[in-house]
Amino acid sequence: MSLISYSQPTIRVSIDVGCHQHSVAIGLSEGNVIIDEFEIKHDLNGFNTFFQRIEKWEKKHAFPVNVAMEGFNGYARPLDKLIRARNYRLFNINNLKLARFKEIFPGPAKTDPIDARKGLELFQLDELLPLAKGVLQEVAATPRVNDDLKRLTRRRKRLVRERVSLVNSIQADIQSICPGLLEITKSVSNVWFLNFITSSSDFKKLAAKRASSLLKIASVGKKYLADIQSWQAQALYSEDADLVGPMILEDAEQIKVFNAKIKRINAQINLTKLDSDEARLIQSIPGYGDTVSAELSGEIGTVNRFEKESSLALYLGMTGLDNSSGRYKGSKQPKHVNTRAKMAMMTAIDRHRKLVPESQAYYEKKRREGKKHNQAIRALGRHLCRVMFKMLSENREYVVKNKQD
Repeated sequence: MSLISYSQPTIRVSIDVGCHQHSVAIGLSEGNVIIDEFEIKHDLNGFNTFFQRIEKWEKKHAFPVNVAMEGFNGYARPLDKLIRARNYRLFNINNLKLARFKEIFPGPAKTDPIDARKGLELFQLDELLPLAKGVLQEVAATPRVNDDLKRLTRRRKRLVRERVSLVNSIQADIQSICPGLLEITKSVSNVWFLNFITSSSDFKKLAAKRASSLLKIASVGKKYLADIQSWQAQALYSEDADLVGPMILEDAEQIKVFNAKIKRINAQINLTKLDSDEARLIQSIPGYGDTVSAELSGEIGTVNRFEKESSLALYLGMTGLDNSSGRYKGSKQPKHVNTRAKMAMMTAIDRHRKLVPESQAYYEKKRREGKKHNQAIRALGRHLCRVMFKMLSENREYVVKNKQD
């Protein structure tokens, strides 16, 4: 949503964000497209230079400042937060829409300074050219707690992904050198199983462990003793066991480390989200648990970012874009979807429909119409986006209607 005001003159700043340094172009809304150009390093001295150059023009013209940058919340951090702390209006340049804009209005060359100037052109054209609309999107202020949840939940997801990779690797290795061992557990990541296979520095000696030693292993006890002894009676090792065994033990220890990290970050997320109104409201929806509510509140940030509920649905990946031509009516999946938020929504909706009869009935209706599981889930999610937008806009929790009401 473009929210640029043309009723008063402004100082316009465009930043082409790089990894180690950024190109900056400054212009005025009244005629002078470019009045200053320079580059800054991504460090304290560079940031000080950036604000000093802007303040020089502020003193001369006494105009409010609008700043546009490509890649907001990426390599730009913490410059983006410093800009907002100065009460400058901050706009994110939509990468996908900018690419289309450049295809139609190509530049003579591609350099960082040219890209910085392109941002000033977008400021000039935003109101005059329909194609430029939506390329500049104002960054709405988000509660600090939701920014923290975004960091925490993204780190949690990375840890989980790395743990899954290790679990898959260790499972394949165990299956190849010790057939039958995996049969005693439902999951390699079970605490008792990890404790068992790491209880010896030699993987092959697991088959010879006595009952008294097995009972001393944490979480094993009498419950899993019989399963282990059943495997020991017919244990078989391949010739690769001497090589692969130490790798398995090392990976198992790493999985235990990941388990501890994930447990700690879960506790930190649950403590942090107590201060988030968005997390509280989202979690009131049946099926939206601790992790999902924290993820969604972090990724959404604030509902004020979205002009209408359809924008929220698009951001969460619960609706498509019109792709009709002539008599053909169809849609296509949008590219500017928050994939993390979409995954969280898909998981939560599947749980939600099992808890709410009306939602389950709608899901089954879509399946009878020929929709696949994910399509039916997204159709239900489209309705839930309307509900979420209303809840977050009006600070209202989800209410489950009583059948007697």
